[in-house]
Amino acid sequence: MNQTFTPSNPNEVWVTDITYIPTGEGWLYLAGVKDVFTCEIVGYAMAERMTQDLTGRALFRAVQQKRPAAGLIHHSDRGSQYCACDYQKLLEQFGMKASMSRKGNCYDNAPMESFWGSLKNELVHHCRYATRAEAEASIREYIEIFYNRQRRHSRLGYIAPAVFAQNFRRQPTAA
Repeated sequence: MNQTFTPSNPNEVWVTDITYIPTGEGWLYLAGVKDVFTCEIVGYAMAERMTQDLTGRALFRAVQQKRPAAGLIHHSDRGSQYCACDYQKLLEQFGMKASMSRKGNCYDNAPMESFWGSLKNELVHHCRYATRAEAEASIREYIEIFYNRQRRHSRLGYIAPAVFAQNFRRQPTAA
């Protein structure tokens, strides 16, 4: 990606990563997939272990929700969950182009890291979750109700990602 975050349409470039949330039962791991054009979290999954299944479920959810055309650039770090043969086969099955930065270069994943910062600063750091289920419900509400549908983004002209995506689809195409 070379730190070029300017796709011209939704579902051209997705970034993905894993983060962790503390709970009274131990860590809750969250894998997310973000559309770079719309800033929308298009897929996510949560589990008590950081596995390839976790990242695969997040990707499946994104594909199920958005049905992207072949050729989408899928950017991740070099984590074992994303380098795994089965995950790479999923990317191939969905017609996605895998993108991974060279070792030690985390800047291409900045849009996903920005989301993690928002999630943690606006929600997680203000909560003490007794259980993973409690954290999951809270995070699900944050992503689906607040972040994607209400939270305004300066890059999008101060509108929410879902609104931006919907407005973009409605624009007439030039003949």
